Amino acid sequence: MLKKLGLCVFFVFLFNQDVLAQLPDFTEMVKVNGVAVVNISTIQKAKPEPAEGPQKEVPMPEGMPPEMEELFKHFFNNPDGAYGGGDTQSLGSGFVISRDGYILTNHHVVKDADEIIVKFSDRREMVAKLMGSDARTDVAVLKVEAIDLPAVTIGDPKKLQVGEWVLAIGSPFGFEQSVTAGIVSAKGRSLPGGNYVPFIQTDVAINPGNSGGPLFNMAGEVVGINSQIYSRTGGFMGLSFAIPMDVVMNIVDQIKKSGKAAHGWLGVQIQDVTRELAESFGMKKPRGALVSKVIPGSPAEKAELQIGDIITEFNDQPIEMSGDLPPMVGVTPINDKATLKILRQGDEKTITFNIGLLPEQVDKVAEIKAGKAKPTNRLGISVTDLTDEEREALQVIKGGVLVQNVANGAAKTAGIQPGDVILRIHNDVIRDVADFEKTVKNLPVGKSVALLIQRRGSPAFLALKVDK
Repeated sequence: MLKKLGLCVFFVFLFNQDVLAQLPDFTEMVKVNGVAVVNISTIQKAKPEPAEGPQKEVPMPEGMPPEMEELFKHFFNNPDGAYGGGDTQSLGSGFVISRDGYILTNHHVVKDADEIIVKFSDRREMVAKLMGSDARTDVAVLKVEAIDLPAVTIGDPKKLQVGEWVLAIGSPFGFEQSVTAGIVSAKGRSLPGGNYVPFIQTDVAINPGNSGGPLFNMAGEVVGINSQIYSRTGGFMGLSFAIPMDVVMNIVDQIKKSGKAAHGWLGVQIQDVTRELAESFGMKKPRGALVSKVIPGSPAEKAELQIGDIITEFNDQPIEMSGDLPPMVGVTPINDKATLKILRQGDEKTITFNIGLLPEQVDKVAEIKAGKAKPTNRLGISVTDLTDEEREALQVIKGGVLVQNVANGAAKTAGIQPGDVILRIHNDVIRDVADFEKTVKNLPVGKSVALLIQRRGSPAFLALKVDK
């Protein structure tokens, strides 16, 4: 019995040794690259106290999801020291990209900072100058007056593979030179507010303070800047996102040349093609970016792109999801010629256009109260023509009908809500209530059709199927 037990222990030992031999050793990589990673602290001078005195904290609404709490606090409750209570400070990470003192970090780390202090691994501290930053990609370029600084080697994120080991160095919660490792979980992730970045997703432990720090591949090259985490608690939950270095270096080059970054622009609002929408457009499978709005005066309008077109390729690169398109357009130089492959009512077409400059835009949001009219049609909704005031508030230039009430039925199943404006059903433009009623009467039974709505200023396609 003892002999068998001894053999078992021996084989377990051999197994563990084999497993340990296969795990990566990051020690040399950290020794070489850790000296180029810096801690960044910022100071924002206190604002004068308002004449009416300190602001009172707004109570948190009941039932608010945890992920919305920080957003609520940001807009409604000023952080400590924001008014008359002293200067505010923030912490982040960064890394040296050239021996003459250029340093990269996130835009959100240094945003609104009056002073930026860079601390090196040898305890030296220097005041940095902000050379420029770009909110859309969350990249900032700093400069310190120094020579012969240790710098990182920039790698190619396109060669990065899902499942590959990666390592991060940063200052989570202010703990400098903290090292964490994991694998690449996915590439080309599209996130809300990050339309111009195809994020690298990892399971590397990233926490507040890691922002702006480098993500290394196994060759010791920086392939990304750690930028965001997905969290319900404010801490690490296994979903971390980094900005690929090819996107970053494009921004760096622009900032070095002109002090700011410019992004390419097509001028459309797009959405994913769902299985139901693919069926309504006669597609074999969902793919591409569905155009739900063409911005007046944009390159898309000049190229005669239309609502309902499905973009399947940009400059010969396939578009599988709508999130694939903005980063491709965004990094294309302004005024360059570009080509789109589209599907229009089942026919494939190629469109050529010149890349425009992405403008600053602010969308208005309007709320229209629902009416009380009872639904009388096959969709189970009541609609009305829009008044001039409603058109202005809802940003509807012409046509469309306003949804007043939604009962149980096909429209509710499709996701239509009171206050939506119905612009098109299938390929028919809806100009008024008469158009709407005529089109609804002729809808096929049991077949998905595409319905274009506008909700709070933003257009979207929904898949509608009438059962009777």
